[in-house]
Amino acid sequence: MDISLQGKTALVTGGSRGIGKAIAATFVRCGANVMIVSRKEDSLRATAEEIGGNIAYIAANTGDVDSAESVVQQTLAKFGAIDIFVNNAATNPYAGPMMDVDQSRYDKTFQVNLRGPVFWTQSVWKHWMKDHPGVIVNIASIGGLRTEASLGVYNLTKAAIIHMTRQLAGELGATRVVGIAPGLIVTDFAQMLVDNFGETLAKRLPTKRLGQPQDIANLVAFLASDLASWITGETYVIDGGAGVTAGTM
Repeated sequence: MDISLQGKTALVTGGSRGIGKAIAATFVRCGANVMIVSRKEDSLRATAEEIGGNIAYIAANTGDVDSAESVVQQTLAKFGAIDIFVNNAATNPYAGPMMDVDQSRYDKTFQVNLRGPVFWTQSVWKHWMKDHPGVIVNIASIGGLRTEASLGVYNLTKAAIIHMTRQLAGELGATRVVGIAPGLIVTDFAQMLVDNFGETLAKRLPTKRLGQPQDIANLVAFLASDLASWITGETYVIDGGAGVTAGTM
């Protein structure tokens, strides 16, 4: 059965590259109007031109709570609705033990990865979804379900996003809230890991390859569609089988 988002409007943060770009392109192919947001207007413009279709963009810092109101209002003025909201934007300015993180980079990680999603979701809810139930998709990480030596602070925010998904599903009722926890995906964001460990990690997976942004976008499109209308509050791991590698041939 084909996934249809015909007549829907989606707002995607971090939509100019990587997973966000793949989500935006997939939404357009499924018939949706799409507004993408990130900080750099040049990158947004290039992405919108590449994707084509019913796509628009607004340059804004998703870690800035005040920007949410403006972006939501502009999206409603442009498309008349926000049926799907994807919290995808994230940052990771620090890699190392949690006990060595400085206050500035700790605050930056939480500003973008957690405070932003909470208050951007709040704005979407108050201005549209409260009266017009929709779908909120939170992009977490498998890091939010495990420990890692150098990503403790980042993973702490992603664990919070997983819980936020459950919490908001309980609060928002008819507006479905779902999450996705990707494994290692080949993006600019993860370039260092891919370059240094990608080949080794891929060999350990049952699927024998790393994830691509399109792998995530496919699941997002399904969860955002009416095909998933009885799903809310859950976060879905998509990691190429990283958690079931024991005993694979």
